[in-house]
Amino acid sequence: MSQNTPITLATWRTSDVIATAFRTVPDFIPTARIAAAPAPSDLPEGPTADFGAFDVALPPDRHFDLPALLAATATDAFLVLQRGRIVHETYGNGLDADTPHILMSMSKAVTGLVGSVLAEAGTLDLDAPVASLVPGIADTSWRGATLRHLLDMRAGAALDAATLAAYAAATGWEALPAGAPPADLARFFTGMASAPGTHGGAFKYDSANTDLLGLALERATGRSYAQFVSERLWQPMGAAHDAFVTVDSRGAARCSGGVCATARDVARLGQLVLDGGRRGARQLVPARVIDDLWTGGDAGAWRAGQFGASFGAMGLGTTRYRNGWYIVDGPPRQLFAMGIHGQNLFLVPDHGLVIVKLSSLVTPIDPPAIMLAHRAVTEVARLLLP
Repeated sequence: MSQNTPITLATWRTSDVIATAFRTVPDFIPTARIAAAPAPSDLPEGPTADFGAFDVALPPDRHFDLPALLAATATDAFLVLQRGRIVHETYGNGLDADTPHILMSMSKAVTGLVGSVLAEAGTLDLDAPVASLVPGIADTSWRGATLRHLLDMRAGAALDAATLAAYAAATGWEALPAGAPPADLARFFTGMASAPGTHGGAFKYDSANTDLLGLALERATGRSYAQFVSERLWQPMGAAHDAFVTVDSRGAARCSGGVCATARDVARLGQLVLDGGRRGARQLVPARVIDDLWTGGDAGAWRAGQFGASFGAMGLGTTRYRNGWYIVDGPPRQLFAMGIHGQNLFLVPDHGLVIVKLSSLVTPIDPPAIMLAHRAVTEVARLLLP
């Protein structure tokens, strides 16, 4: 495909254009602006980390230094903060420090964090049924589900193949066939056929949960997702660049995967969480919200859920899921967010580390690349002592 060929909904995740598409999302999907801070927070540099001894091994006998690992995982940005300072920063595939990159399901961590902030402020009750804010879902599979069930992926809504296709069409990320009826998220949720759903059980990953949560948050606040993320998180934390979120045909945010942000602003978000919700002397995110990220989530629900076996095979140790974030009890102890096609944010508190890895892997879920990313974190932590 020629570099001059326009990127479309039909082509944006294909191998010829994916790296370009992931940094130019507003060119082919409608987006809403998440305004940056008038005065960005400082992100000082140095001293530069020495990764000359970096070595990640995969069986039977493959070894990767850092450049080889980044190349093997189609890395567009790799940024390491230690104790709030940039100690390593690498860009590739046309990305730079000033250009937003789509975060895919890392967006859930943004949504979960700001949703928890709104709950702490008394704007909403996380134990309330979703139908109290989105009445149209009262006769769907989400009947009886609470906002907490959505946040922790413990809603038991039943989505068959046809329903998943309808959801994909509603997000605005797919090219619709000629003559197809209009599609949007609100229409999808309220028009979904009723099927029994049991909530509060094992972890069951479903991006539709987070997009339904987004509708509920917008109705609770009377503000758009982009507005309240900017007001409650992006501007207070000192983001240097506007972020964006993709929106459907009626302007509803795809808050499960559509946030686009620079690697440095993602690092600022990670540092805010690592610092217990504080920016300098100001407590921007209530300490209880951050504490709940580290201590919340149900390890039993995770083990019984759909990712339990695969994460266990990577040797990550005890894992939980809370508010769009993954908690690993280690070693090393970690909090992380992740998205398809290789998007990652890792926090390693015992080493003072924030690691951002943005990628353009063609395969949405690439187990060897996921393994390499996690082993890279362990190796960076080994080399950068507390």
